[in-house]
Amino acid sequence: MKFVLLVASAVAGAGMLSAQTIPSNAQGACPVTAATFNSWFASGTPALNGVVNPANSVTFPAIPNCSFYAWSKQMFLWLNSPAPASYGGGGGRIFDSPTFYDVSPANSAGQRTFIPHTANFVHVPVPRTPQAGPHGLPVIIDKTGRMLEVEPPQIAPSGTQLIRDTTGTLREIGKVTLAPNKKLVFADTAGKAITPLLAPTFKAPLLKAGAAPTTPITVQKFIIGGIPIFIDPAGNVIDVEQGQADGSVLVAQNGSLIYYVSMVNDVYAYFLTGLKDGGITPAPTHFPTTASDLAAITTFASHHGKTFPDPNALTIEVKSSWIEAAGLPNLNTYITAQGTIPTYNKTNPNSWVPNGQKTVQLALVGMHVVGSTAQHPEMIWATFEHFGNAPNGAYSYTNASNATVQVPQTTAGTWAFSASGGTGPFNVAKASMSGSDVVPNPPATIGPANVMRWNAFGMPGSTTASNTQVMSIHNAIAAMMPSGDVRSNYYMSGATWTIPGNVPPAGQVGTNQLTNSTLETFVQASCTSASQSPCTAFAPGLNCFSCHTSTTPGILSHIFGSATTGLKPLF
Repeated sequence: MKFVLLVASAVAGAGMLSAQTIPSNAQGACPVTAATFNSWFASGTPALNGVVNPANSVTFPAIPNCSFYAWSKQMFLWLNSPAPASYGGGGGRIFDSPTFYDVSPANSAGQRTFIPHTANFVHVPVPRTPQAGPHGLPVIIDKTGRMLEVEPPQIAPSGTQLIRDTTGTLREIGKVTLAPNKKLVFADTAGKAITPLLAPTFKAPLLKAGAAPTTPITVQKFIIGGIPIFIDPAGNVIDVEQGQADGSVLVAQNGSLIYYVSMVNDVYAYFLTGLKDGGITPAPTHFPTTASDLAAITTFASHHGKTFPDPNALTIEVKSSWIEAAGLPNLNTYITAQGTIPTYNKTNPNSWVPNGQKTVQLALVGMHVVGSTAQHPEMIWATFEHFGNAPNGAYSYTNASNATVQVPQTTAGTWAFSASGGTGPFNVAKASMSGSDVVPNPPATIGPANVMRWNAFGMPGSTTASNTQVMSIHNAIAAMMPSGDVRSNYYMSGATWTIPGNVPPAGQVGTNQLTNSTLETFVQASCTSASQSPCTAFAPGLNCFSCHTSTTPGILSHIFGSATTGLKPLF
């Protein structure tokens, strides 16, 4: 018989100095033996901040669900290990060693480039929410839970927004009003009515201009009285969740914007180069999953004088989020690096205007770890956060005595992204990017948002068995990590993949409502109950496979792109 317990707080992980905790008495649903854990370390035994080997993705057993979670944890520890000599050394970590490449932001043609790493330095961080839909466009969610992509507005040289009329002519919008039938009425700068061609022009790299919308629906954004309004191709106003806005930015409690960087490993870079340049034949149709897939890449790389220190990791993509370190409590618990970020003139509270750059210490707050493995060309998608990021909504788990434990929602504590004791509404975007400026989302002013992780372990809080698995593997590894290891200050909130043979989002399993409070802040599940303390009703949010569909590399990985867009080959 199971007994239900109610706990007001959880037990902190070993050596943890932060607000977030994971109960240490979760049932051992996903054990990791000492022998297995020891084998992860290059030295054969756990060492303080020691080098961890990557998981062997070629021989990955793919046994649900624990092997997927173990793969994810090992990869995180590997990526954040000090870079050994075989990776170029230099004092950085493996994710910023010469074995990895930063990925530049897209230029006006949708092209990106590989940027060689400098140890302990974060290249080209961008202050915007990086979540994008299947066509590379920003995303919002309507109140029915549908994901919508937002076509960027076209702006005239005068700074006014353009719209295409039924003759195909682009005209400057002088005035927009909302009619009683909830349709937008447009007039040009001379006051003449505009009958708009409402079908979006689709500037996204994967679609042709004028193409008909498929899935998801693409909407257009217009500003009425300083408030963003979204309309679909038929001219209907879309009722979006409160605070949803394309291009939203996250401001932390210390006033820092949050900056985002994408990185890939050497196998990914040479796989892409060989596919796009025709150097790997026959042309691959999916990311590598087998020894023969890998052999084609290593052969291509050897023809260009390149060898991989850990080829069996297969293709790895990393998305990371960073905060300015100044003012963070317990800074010694963060992985840090230098980075050059923009400075802003903040004298106008309604517009932060960039006025230069500065090189500062940045602290890692979130990381997506994505990689291909045996049987899984759609990749495993896992996410990690610092314990001090944000509070959790209520959740339950099974303890070692086989009793169900209810952990209530609380915002008490010191958080990077929520005020201590903060109240809702949570996860409401207060600011967005307008070009290179930061502007408020009316009626809010630019400033910190209170962030809540509604799905604490990648599933609704009442999903007891799944929560217990994720907590179990964390506790098994935390108990064996050397005391004081900086990587212990981060935890995995889940991982997701598909049943073999399924093309995402079909057959999605694992923690299949997974988001990161720093990378998908404003598109995670949202509370719809009148009181958000505690929340009693939820609207669904996005998850990894809402946006990363298909197993075709150029669609699955948004930075990969097509033959003419996305990442350009190395040479």
